[in-house]
Amino acid sequence: MKPQNNGAWLYLVPALAILGFAGVVPLVAVFNYSFFDIFTLDSAFWIGGDWYREILSSQRFYASLGRSLLFSFIVLSVQMPLGIGIALMLRRSGRVSVFVLMLLAIPLVVPWNMIPTMWLSLINTETGLVGMALAKLGIGFDYKFNAVHTWIVLVVMDTWHWTGLVAVLAYAGLSGIPPAYYRAAAIDGASRYQVFRYIELPKIADVMFMALLLRFMDSFMIYIEAFRINAGGPNNATTFLSLDLGEAINGFSYGSAAAHSVIYFLMVLTIAWAFRTAMDRRGRASSEAMA
Repeated sequence: MKPQNNGAWLYLVPALAILGFAGVVPLVAVFNYSFFDIFTLDSAFWIGGDWYREILSSQRFYASLGRSLLFSFIVLSVQMPLGIGIALMLRRSGRVSVFVLMLLAIPLVVPWNMIPTMWLSLINTETGLVGMALAKLGIGFDYKFNAVHTWIVLVVMDTWHWTGLVAVLAYAGLSGIPPAYYRAAAIDGASRYQVFRYIELPKIADVMFMALLLRFMDSFMIYIEAFRINAGGPNNATTFLSLDLGEAINGFSYGSAAAHSVIYFLMVLTIAWAFRTAMDRRGRASSEAMA
């Protein structure tokens, strides 16, 4: 048996060193800060787990967590079916699909801090196209003082920004299905729903799991958009977990901010692990079925 040469692993050392310096070291530092009441870097007092007890016993924390989960649920319920539907339509559009995918991908390259500014300009009742149109139709729209209107702005803005990602990933998955599958389905007289249910959906399930994970993590951590639109208002109606973290940082409560960050990180990590476990189980089940 020819001996294996593992020397190629040495090429990963620089990347692992950079990752450790840029990722692990700050994480350890934040975890350490969460046990201190910090006024300045030279003035920190050990308080143990007081920050964690304060956060986990706070009604504000659970209210913000509920709003974050609700926002993620709403945008995923809209963006995932919409993205898959667009991809299904584009699969039969030939060369036009490439042009449409390019248009859908444009919002993905817009800087995050510019997106709220763009939408605030659009919904302005004096200068914005959407705001002026709503005013002419006699539809009152006040995102500053109406919580429902604020949520509508955030959901529509996030959907405009990220649906293209879901559509591109779904289209890539559909493009990998051999034409023979569709010919066999046509011969068997399968309906359009049956083709989607038994051919297309299983083939794009893995990539859609990844899209679902990416979109959940991003929507769950929304900050810039919510802060710029209404800074968590009105009456904390759009105060998400990330805004609580930002408020702690802006208030120079670095120990509390560190504890928020650790809790936030553990929640996202747990959810990512659950998604990964579900994907692995599905992969093993598919392999056993094929065997």
